[in-house]
Amino acid sequence: MDAEVVPLPPDDGSVAGPEWADDGPGETHHHSRAERHAAAEQHSTDERHRTDEQHSPGGSDTHTPGQSLEQTKDARELAARFEEEKPGRVLAGPVGLLFTGVTVAVGLLTLWQVFFPLAQGSKYYLIFFLAGILPMVFLAYPSGVRLRRTATEVDDRHGPTPVDWLLAAAALVVCLYPVLPVTVGAGGGGYDAFLDRQGLLDPLDVAFGTGLLLLLLEACRRTTGWILPAVCVLFLGYGYYGGLLPQGWPVAHAGLDFGQLVDAFYNSDSGFYGTPLDVAASYIVLFTIYGAVLDLSGAGRFFVELSAAAFRRSRTAAGRTAVASGFLLGTVSGSGAATTVSIGAVTWPILRRAGYPAERAGGMLAAAGVGAILSPPTLGAAAFIIAEYLGVSYLQVLGWATVPTILYYLGILLSVEIDARRSGVRPVVIDTGSAWRLLARFGYHFLSLLVIILVLALGASATRAVVIATVIAAVLSFLDRRHRLTPARLVAALRDGVRGVLAVSAVCAAAGIITATTTKTGLGPQAAALLIDGAQSVSSEPAVVLALTAVLAAVALSLLGLAVPVTASFVIGWVIIGPALLNLGVAAPAAAMFVFYFAVLSEVSPPTALAAVAAAAVTGGRLVPTMWQTLRYALPAYLIPLAFVVTPTGLGLLGIGGAGRIVTAGLVSALGVAVLAVAAGGWLPGVGPAGAPERIVGAFAGLVLLWLEPLPMAIGAALTALAVAGVYVRRGAAGHAGHPSVEKSVDHGEEREWDGSTRG
Repeated sequence: MDAEVVPLPPDDGSVAGPEWADDGPGETHHHSRAERHAAAEQHSTDERHRTDEQHSPGGSDTHTPGQSLEQTKDARELAARFEEEKPGRVLAGPVGLLFTGVTVAVGLLTLWQVFFPLAQGSKYYLIFFLAGILPMVFLAYPSGVRLRRTATEVDDRHGPTPVDWLLAAAALVVCLYPVLPVTVGAGGGGYDAFLDRQGLLDPLDVAFGTGLLLLLLEACRRTTGWILPAVCVLFLGYGYYGGLLPQGWPVAHAGLDFGQLVDAFYNSDSGFYGTPLDVAASYIVLFTIYGAVLDLSGAGRFFVELSAAAFRRSRTAAGRTAVASGFLLGTVSGSGAATTVSIGAVTWPILRRAGYPAERAGGMLAAAGVGAILSPPTLGAAAFIIAEYLGVSYLQVLGWATVPTILYYLGILLSVEIDARRSGVRPVVIDTGSAWRLLARFGYHFLSLLVIILVLALGASATRAVVIATVIAAVLSFLDRRHRLTPARLVAALRDGVRGVLAVSAVCAAAGIITATTTKTGLGPQAAALLIDGAQSVSSEPAVVLALTAVLAAVALSLLGLAVPVTASFVIGWVIIGPALLNLGVAAPAAAMFVFYFAVLSEVSPPTALAAVAAAAVTGGRLVPTMWQTLRYALPAYLIPLAFVVTPTGLGLLGIGGAGRIVTAGLVSALGVAVLAVAAGGWLPGVGPAGAPERIVGAFAGLVLLWLEPLPMAIGAALTALAVAGVYVRRGAAGHAGHPSVEKSVDHGEEREWDGSTRG
């Protein structure tokens, strides 16, 4: 079969305006998960209609830039719709100028803090940071509440309402109250006086602290929906009413009055101004600014083109391009749904022409996109919290994530190769230049990424490393006249970078309600004891108890992640589930990364799976099948965390324990991932189809291999050999029976499902 030549959509070097992360006029970002699913289904239906028209008799079957216009034009809009931490209102005119001025001022403050920290300390800086961020949340996010029957979403999207302005002003006052040098009765008096009242707050302090509490809950409601505020209220209620619980219950405590709770939230280091907000204000905002600079400098487009060029003449060029694009974009994105949409807008037309069904392509795109949150050097926001909680450098966290990331993308690539052979995917040649020529011309985009690693290795902080990398990326942008970072574009980068952290900052500040309540009541150790007791009720064998606890923890984290954003999911999981793993002897790095991975995997876990929802919106595929395809591609990500928790050898997957342990754990786990990919895909590359018996044996072998102990590894290797031998026997039997060769007997059923035709 001759390979078809498919061009990439053109790049004109244009830059999106201030609405780049918004849904555009007439839409509202504040969707519930159910509404997002409905939006995806509608978009999917429209996309299928367009596909049918394009492939109907007499219709055009050639890919032109105009046909991909919707994917390209709507990429950022779709990312905003399905990404939980993106703004949702277009701000133009005087309001837009005000917003730009404040966000740029916040960006400059964060840069100043890196090199010239405020003398009063970190908490003093966080007060000013939150005072700049929280009011902007109320201007950038619509409330979603209709006070008039005649009000419409368009009305809410025109600009901030009077209520929004009132809330923004209130947020500014309550945030700045601790530092205002104005004495009001026994309250106020400036920062030092405020700190001196810790534990003995004045009623005025309690009033302002309550105001900040309510405003943060409203900010979280606007940005993430009702569930996270409900969880925060649940913890608040537990802290206040816990003394009424029967004292025989493990989770009962003496009870706290409301003033004590507000003091813990407003005037302690574990509340609103605790580690999560510190991470958002010190690390995440700098990395979002860096990502905005890279985006405006054309790095994202280069990564996609490089991926296409590297595999342009291979049989599986379309699938490999999608996966490689996801990995490369993930190094600077740190966002699952946004990466999914970005790579889908460019690679879905190629995947479609290669014959991929929409659901399978969507699963591939979603799995590759979520890998962005797992990929160094720009992991998700929770990775920075890990570094702070454990008191380690961010470079160490990157080291822990390296091998699991390789194994994750290995599983996806193997699935791509298997699907190409099993489903009869057509070969395509992607019309782009050579990879070497692209590297020679635009390879400088990698330099800033390498600088981050180099500066970290030299012992500098992550904040300084990313600022240096940002400056280098801005300077190098002048090597491409289409993407030069002029002063206006630099302002846009600062604005977009700070805007990208608005929601996560609100979430991180509200997470202080959870951490402070847990600290004050001792809930963490009690919940950990309950989890361990549940495992011990099944078996008293330590290894079995650990394995059961890990499985129960994985289920709990997955369910939690379905309801709240990744950052909040990690914070809650760490304070509630982390102690259980630590009490069973799991090393702190393994426990933290375990919680991190399962918090991230909520983006591909049915029935919510935001990354899969976004992918279905791009490809026009059915939603539920796309979710299950995503789950199949991402399977290794669910199993690898269990491997580095249940056995000491598993620490080698985090780069801990010496070269021997690292190599053994890496190679055996890679074999396990490969066997699982074959079992899930039903095809052994280079040999042929695997029957049900071989797939069952292979699946069991893969699971056993990931129990990184000598006996299980030996059993797993033997079962793997047995499964491979079964595939060879099946191929020989098929050949003797006179069946066509393996390559000629591929099943085109899924391809017929896609476009209604039969191809030989």
